[in-house]
Amino acid sequence: MPENAAVDVVALAREAGWTVAVAESLTGGLVAAELTAAPGASAAFRGSVTAYATELKHRLLGVDAELLAREGAVHPEVAAQMATGARDALGADWGAATTGVAGPEPQDGRPVGTVYVAVAGPAGGRGPLPPSPQTTPGPDESFADRLARYFAHHGTVEGGTSVGNTSGAGDTEKRSVTGLTGARGEKILALRLNGDRTEIRRDSVRIVLGLLREELITRARAQDTEEIGGT
Repeated sequence: MPENAAVDVVALAREAGWTVAVAESLTGGLVAAELTAAPGASAAFRGSVTAYATELKHRLLGVDAELLAREGAVHPEVAAQMATGARDALGADWGAATTGVAGPEPQDGRPVGTVYVAVAGPAGGRGPLPPSPQTTPGPDESFADRLARYFAHHGTVEGGTSVGNTSGAGDTEKRSVTGLTGARGEKILALRLNGDRTEIRRDSVRIVLGLLREELITRARAQDTEEIGGT
């Protein structure tokens, strides 16, 4: 599981001159708390929107109302639109978002532990991100691949809790991750997490920050390559 990702995110963003914004649902401000605790955060972190209520995702972040009515708040494209909405609403270069079901009860037909996190990169005039390893084979292992390997090799949630969901839902599925791409190029991870409410939220925070860190690194490397090629 990624550690110290918030510190890396702030350092990478500062070095590149980027800013970051966050939209949170199930994590309730925990991602923003991690970022603001990192040294130098004031130079890179624009702010956050905690849109816990479903209608606020539309009103504050511009998530499509028909999508919310049809699919509910726990959906990969909702996460993608939240990330883009946070980026645009708060005037940042990057947006990150979390939405999901931490428990103790299912939501909108989604079981406890269903989580979607997303990252939206800079908009307009900066060129697209390089192809994602999730959709284009390549020599580099993606963050989703590394996370899947971590899940496969760790039979317990950090701290020693059984992989079985302890929220009372009775679910014993293993943790899993799938990499997706949003309608506007956002990077999304579809997650199945275990543990109680606190553990699911904690892991969601670590994972979205890890994804954001990877996307910052990927973008910075692409820009460095372009600059070298242009000289």
